Amino acid sequence: MSLDELRHAARLWADLDHDPTTRTQLIGALDDEAQLARMMGSPLSFGTAGLRGPVMAGPSGMNRRTVRRTTQGVVAWLATLDESTRGGGVVVGCDARHGSRDFYDEVIRVLAHFNIETVALPPQLPTPLVPFTVRQFGAAAGIMITASHNPAPDNGYKLYVTDGAQVNSPVDSFIEKAMNSAAELGELPEVEIDDTRGHLAQMLYVEHQISRWRLPEHSPLRIVYTPVCGVGGQTATETLTGVGFPVIHCVTSQMVPDPNFGGLPFPNPEEVGVLDAAVALASEIEADIVIANDPDADRLAVALVDDGSWRILSGDEIGWLLASAILPQCGPRDVVATSIVSSELLLRMAAACGVTARQTLTGFKWIARGATDDERLAFGYEEALGYAVDPTVADKDGISAALAICSYADQLRREGRSLIDVLAHIRSDLGDVALTQVSLRANDAADLARWRQRLAELIVSPPTTWGDCLISEVIDLGEGYQGLAPTTGVMLRFGDIGRVTIRPSGTEPKMKAYIEIVRQSPSDDALERVAAATRAWFA
Repeated sequence: MSLDELRHAARLWADLDHDPTTRTQLIGALDDEAQLARMMGSPLSFGTAGLRGPVMAGPSGMNRRTVRRTTQGVVAWLATLDESTRGGGVVVGCDARHGSRDFYDEVIRVLAHFNIETVALPPQLPTPLVPFTVRQFGAAAGIMITASHNPAPDNGYKLYVTDGAQVNSPVDSFIEKAMNSAAELGELPEVEIDDTRGHLAQMLYVEHQISRWRLPEHSPLRIVYTPVCGVGGQTATETLTGVGFPVIHCVTSQMVPDPNFGGLPFPNPEEVGVLDAAVALASEIEADIVIANDPDADRLAVALVDDGSWRILSGDEIGWLLASAILPQCGPRDVVATSIVSSELLLRMAAACGVTARQTLTGFKWIARGATDDERLAFGYEEALGYAVDPTVADKDGISAALAICSYADQLRREGRSLIDVLAHIRSDLGDVALTQVSLRANDAADLARWRQRLAELIVSPPTTWGDCLISEVIDLGEGYQGLAPTTGVMLRFGDIGRVTIRPSGTEPKMKAYIEIVRQSPSDDALERVAAATRAWFA
């Protein structure tokens, strides 16, 4: 859009914005073309489970008007449901990010305007309590205000539907269309929020997790824990203590929710340096395990002592450990699931135990639905530190996953073994799997467009080798893969040696490559060669 068009659009948006702060921001940016283009240029659209973007004025940002219009879209979808389903109401929660409480209040005001019953969770609780409550109370939907592990300036709007799992197609498209055509509501009155049922849901979640993972006796396991300045601290420590872990050492500076995340560059435990304080504390007190949640506590990171020094496990390694604990307990109706960008080792582990395993598209909106109506999803995971270990939550849950991994560590301790021993045993029995990722963050939409074009070219004209590994198959994920829905990306297979999968992130402006290699010998450097070739392709 030209500057005049941007100014016209900004004035129209500001005239209808009932938040004086963001209205003033827009008017103040009328002479700043770059800022105006950032606010007005690319309206937020539904990605993985909802919206995410910077907290700022205009349709490109997370603000009260964006939240209002999105909730109107949800209301329009609710109107398509039968009356008994719709009567279950909507669960609403929020984390501690910038704007979260204001957006939470706005959601509740809009729902009240349309006479929709609300189950309001107390503010600043972990995301998994929303899908838990949807199922527990038979709600029609759940809305969580969070941007998960995105940078501090961001916030988001995460939507769960009637089955308690993340929204997916075609409901997301319906809601997006409805939000973009929503009528203006004018000023909405303040609503007195009754969170009585929300407090009950919180209590039921804690009681369920403690009952599910309770130890036969108190464990001497020394645990270091951090919520990375997010909202998981109270729930995680309460459940860990209740299960039977009295020796919990918390990273004090990261226990209080902080929307600026204590100066961390990215509030994501996958990023280098984020767990430094936790590992330093663990070294000081000679802890047995480090566990960390991301800011909304739906993910879990783990560090262990390996050969005398602390090592942060990969998301896949944590998945293998949890699978080792859960697979032997599975019954004939149980299913395990993982995504196409996670390690394929879970499939071999499940086959060895006689348990059905499935691959899904990336994201828990697919993994959580990996079982049919006649089956039960006993375990699901994705390499990005997401784990579903309890069927009461149809999503990844960093709290219950923390309880599961610590309970398994304690069980192994009583058997004279360790989590590191189990990882070594898995690799010895099923293959020496080596994993890494290569990612590149986009500067703007042009970067993403260029990378997508290069993906298309890679599919049409692939090389014969990649890092000196012979390419045996080129799979266009856009054509569907093993019966899955089409998605943007390409998978290059190297026979029995491994694969690399390249795709755009569904939650961040990134292009990501997931590399899995089965090492043929201790000196095999195929992983490093494939990673180098991938970085060269990105460049």
